[in-house]
Amino acid sequence: MSQQDPTAMEVTDGELSLGEMSVDDIAASQAIEAGTGDPTQPVETPIAETVPENSAVSNIPIIPLPIAKRPVSGRYRGTVGGFQLEVRVDVDRTRPMKRLSGDFYQISGQTVTYFGSFIVEAPTVTVTASQVTVKGLGSFTFAAGAPVVQVTIERRLIFQPQAPATVQFFTTGGAPGATYTCAFESIYFRTARIETDRVSDISTPVFSSYNTGSLPSGGAARNLSVVGAYKEAGIEMIPSAASDVINISEAGANAQWSNAELHASMQNHFSLWQDQPQWAIWQVAAQLHEMGASLYGIMFDQEGKQRQGCAVFHSAIGGETAEQLRLQVYTYVHELGHGFNLLHSWQKQYASPPVPNRPNSLSWMNYPWNYPGGGAPAFWNSFAFQFDNEEVIHMRHGFRNNVIMGGNNFAVGAALGREIMADPVRDESGLKLTISTHQKNFGLGEPVVLQLMLNTTDARGRRAHTWLHPNTTMVKIVIRKPSGEVVAYEPLIEHLVGPRETILGLNDTIAESAYIGYGKDGLYFEEPGNYRIRACYAALDGSQVMSDIITVRVRYPVTAAESEMADLFIGDEQGTLLYLLGSDHESLQGGNDAFDEILAKYPDNAMTNYVRLVKGINASRDFKTITDKQENRVVVRPAKLDESSKLLSAVADSGVLDPVSAKMTLTNLAEVQTKAGDDEAVKHTLSKLSAIAIGKW
Repeated sequence: MSQQDPTAMEVTDGELSLGEMSVDDIAASQAIEAGTGDPTQPVETPIAETVPENSAVSNIPIIPLPIAKRPVSGRYRGTVGGFQLEVRVDVDRTRPMKRLSGDFYQISGQTVTYFGSFIVEAPTVTVTASQVTVKGLGSFTFAAGAPVVQVTIERRLIFQPQAPATVQFFTTGGAPGATYTCAFESIYFRTARIETDRVSDISTPVFSSYNTGSLPSGGAARNLSVVGAYKEAGIEMIPSAASDVINISEAGANAQWSNAELHASMQNHFSLWQDQPQWAIWQVAAQLHEMGASLYGIMFDQEGKQRQGCAVFHSAIGGETAEQLRLQVYTYVHELGHGFNLLHSWQKQYASPPVPNRPNSLSWMNYPWNYPGGGAPAFWNSFAFQFDNEEVIHMRHGFRNNVIMGGNNFAVGAALGREIMADPVRDESGLKLTISTHQKNFGLGEPVVLQLMLNTTDARGRRAHTWLHPNTTMVKIVIRKPSGEVVAYEPLIEHLVGPRETILGLNDTIAESAYIGYGKDGLYFEEPGNYRIRACYAALDGSQVMSDIITVRVRYPVTAAESEMADLFIGDEQGTLLYLLGSDHESLQGGNDAFDEILAKYPDNAMTNYVRLVKGINASRDFKTITDKQENRVVVRPAKLDESSKLLSAVADSGVLDPVSAKMTLTNLAEVQTKAGDDEAVKHTLSKLSAIAIGKW
């Protein structure tokens, strides 16, 4: 076998042959030996009273009390030759998931690089009084020559040090492969660092802990912190000593945060860290996002290093009442859960590999107000403040790059037809989701904006949430590219939102538009051809309301000008700027330079108005950036009101935008004109705004 296969090196010890027992038998044997109903916990063993040798009862035999033995679950590490193995054994302790998993690292000189991972989904567990053996066929990220994994651990008494694990690999025919002796490292399956900073204008304390017995719930009462919530899932979160207060005094009255500002701040923060996957995440506690108090938190991503930063907003969740503290622990833990690549409970079908959605899951990753079993009251009354089993398995045992911050993203399958977002056999949701674009085809590089509209078909009306933008993840969009590849649109920044509901009548419409040309996976419409798009709305009762499939055509460039325009629009930096509606950050300077070239060379091209929109919105901001280069850590660039007004006025007069985007542009223009004190211009803009009939597309 190849010496580049860490499972296939020569082995010296033979295979043990023992009778098989289930993991439940392990727990039962430990319970009997320890004399307790909880076999995962150590038991204090009383010291037997000494009987004098000449006592009248000296002839009565003294039955020794059983002494508890150590659980074996946890993380072990060992090295053989040029490979290091981290193995995770999960058969006892808290919430055993009955799994084996591991990560291989290749050692070369003074460097260590990740090589691959494996997981054993259904191992056989064999227990004797002296050892535990766990064995099964593994699934590997590489072609393993010896894919059968066997872990043997000596059972030791509770006062003895933890025994090492002997990890042996075998071919499917039983031939021995590599053997690793792995020292015990931790009771936790994975360890990550967390740095939590707070912005100085937060009016309520940063979350510390919540007594889960303060209000009715579905679990045991305990004081639960963010670190404690992950500890219960078998994940160690180590708070960083670098946590700090971010002084926002220089921002003046503009203390709200935009996505672009938080994105730029994360870029600055992580420029100090290594540009590679790492078990580390940054969380910032701020007061208010520009979306208002309906936004609880966001997970922001960037090109390269993804899932490494999130923010929570205390205007929505802050306070010291039991209800507010409960919402805080939920929000903090939920946003960090995205850092481990956990999807929302109702979106598991978009994982790779896909699994069934779990809208009824009582998990940190569900939305209480969207719980089909009765909304927020029913959710909180039943919620045990924990991740569901599948999520625990993912965090403990998922392939390293599918879990580690800065690693892989989730993806979907390989073909879009009715089988990807399948039509329901029966649909009594009473809701109808319609998607469209405001033009039939787009130039290569032209921003693709999707219009979404929700109506009811029920004359009695239907209760519905109003979150249609995909960045709230309450609507999922799937795109089939001209090549046949199918991808789920993943917003660059995900928003954790609170309840926002309405009663839809027959004549009512909820409308939204969303730029879907760029997201976590980069550009989505980067080649000419026909694209098929479908959307799914997650209703309050758990219904999955499907739109029809629409086709969008991206044209081939015909002229040299069209080719150059496409080249100037297509790029990760340009896509990020379009998504964020502009940014000052230096990492996006190349994109801003391309947009400046478009303005200079092609001022009359219709596509140039998207550049004016991006630059006009960005110029309207007092742009704040968190940095470590200034004493108070916040740098503010004042708004450029004249520049913004000129750019947005040109966009408003161009007629190239869809109705929702046009309304957004006019609203921002009116705000800029108001700040500039131009009352006549404000009246003119508001008259245009009132003339827009949203929903009549």
